Amino acid sequence: MTDEPKARCTIMITAPHVPVDEPTIPLPRAYIDALDTTATAGNADDLPVSVWATAQTSPAAQRKGRYVPESTAHPAKMLPALAAHAIEHYTKPGELVLDPMCGIGTTLVEAIDRGRRAIGVEYETHWADIAAANLRFARERGHDHDGEVVRGDARQLEALLPSDHIGQVGLVVTSPPYGPSVHGLVKTDREPGVDKVSKRHYRYGSALDRGNLANIGHHRLLAGFTRILTACAHVLRPGGHVVITVRPWREHAELVDLPSQIVACGAAAGLVPVERCVALLARVADAELVARGSFFQRDFIRKQREANMPLHLIAHEDVIIFRADTAGTRRPIDVRHEYGAIGPGHWAA
Repeated sequence: MTDEPKARCTIMITAPHVPVDEPTIPLPRAYIDALDTTATAGNADDLPVSVWATAQTSPAAQRKGRYVPESTAHPAKMLPALAAHAIEHYTKPGELVLDPMCGIGTTLVEAIDRGRRAIGVEYETHWADIAAANLRFARERGHDHDGEVVRGDARQLEALLPSDHIGQVGLVVTSPPYGPSVHGLVKTDREPGVDKVSKRHYRYGSALDRGNLANIGHHRLLAGFTRILTACAHVLRPGGHVVITVRPWREHAELVDLPSQIVACGAAAGLVPVERCVALLARVADAELVARGSFFQRDFIRKQREANMPLHLIAHEDVIIFRADTAGTRRPIDVRHEYGAIGPGHWAA
């Protein structure tokens, strides 16, 4: 810590005692099944769309010289250019940017590099430490910034943030955790006559930690993320925005349309969906998109095609944008009241 009077120090905070293992209220399956059509979410297909050219240089080039080397191990790093685009478009210098699931602190670094204030919450201590290291590195690069990381469960967001931040957040930028099918780094072990390829850094923390949203299953993930978005709605300033990067994935060969479900979760949290954009993960060439798929992703696609499932490399992420309800006419939905428990098996496990 420093005693500089004009900037909040980069610090690590242990959250006040809150029950991080408090059960998440499950969403009833009837609610999940209705996510695409429920009137509370509006019609996601009617939202304005634009394309963000966020991958014109490689992820490694975007991070070079700006993030500590330990950052590469995170299984789900947000593209710096994606966070930067959101910050430049939805905030002005000096405004406060929040990432309630900040990982290695990409949102925070991109915010302070652009003259914004930043705060992040991270559940896993290891990644919170690396996010704090990235903020210290930013200070060493010459940024006299107001940025910090809080270690805690974002479902308890309002208890974790400093009181003077409540109602002052101009922008939330975050992403829900995905399963291991879309993450990971590849390691090649070469021995005489043998080439062995193995995958690493493709999971979040201990799979036994049921407090981690990455480990509790799809339906409970949606319920927990809705709870986080509800807290985000409470800490936003009037007219503030929430930007969520998300992509669909396959579970037991079935496509899970997570982006559309996140639109409904945000609306259930009392936020107003205003845009659904495309952030490119591929470089724009003269006549085509050049995908930047990893070895593992290409290998996964090859195996799926051999099994007669015609998949393609992912070339973009969906970006869902919400706005705080300035009129105060929306309220978070109590899904238990709206849908009820309609029989055994209808509550998510």
